[in-house]
Amino acid sequence: MKRRTLPIAVAFAAASALLLAACGGDDGASGGGDEIAGVDTGKSTASPTPSRPDVTAERPDMTLPQDVEERFEGWKTGDATKDAVLADAGSAQTAVTYAVTKGDPESPALRFYQSGSALAGSQDWVKGIVDAGLTYSGSVRYFAPEIRVFDKQSAGVSYCADESKAYNKNRKTNKVDKTPATDDSYVLYSTSLEKNDQGVWQTTKLESERGNKKCVQ
Repeated sequence: MKRRTLPIAVAFAAASALLLAACGGDDGASGGGDEIAGVDTGKSTASPTPSRPDVTAERPDMTLPQDVEERFEGWKTGDATKDAVLADAGSAQTAVTYAVTKGDPESPALRFYQSGSALAGSQDWVKGIVDAGLTYSGSVRYFAPEIRVFDKQSAGVSYCADESKAYNKNRKTNKVDKTPATDDSYVLYSTSLEKNDQGVWQTTKLESERGNKKCVQ
């Protein structure tokens, strides 16, 4: 997991500007220091993001292995719509992790939380990791989310990922490659989301930039 270029494998110098500035508005970064399930519990996590309003869709189980954990910080705003968007944006990331750990680029969880170029890129990326005989071990911290809700059907979210404690693991031998952390262990994600007919905010586009100064700690 460490030093990987996540789902879409795109590095843009201005990734933080994706959609967040596209439609203006004064909505700031999501507040609070809420920490969502995982890293310190020693247990796998099925749905690490905040609870969502009732929707018609039956959400897939995404229970991760015991040695793979995720932590979402500041992932609640108190606004129901924004929190629903953030929840599904986080689940879209978890879906990628889950697909890798299951060794399944065609995981239904990916199709549930992603569509468009985001889905195609994630499937290709998962396939590359699986074909290389790798999976993950360790923990990832997602933090500093910023959100803009443009209308009832579209939104944009950017956030940081700390992969300094996440590593590649050989799928056959279970050997973990604990490469030392660098600035590239920190990633800025910028995403576009659209609400589908089932009420799910699917990630449709995703860009990432490693070593972005906003995220490096």
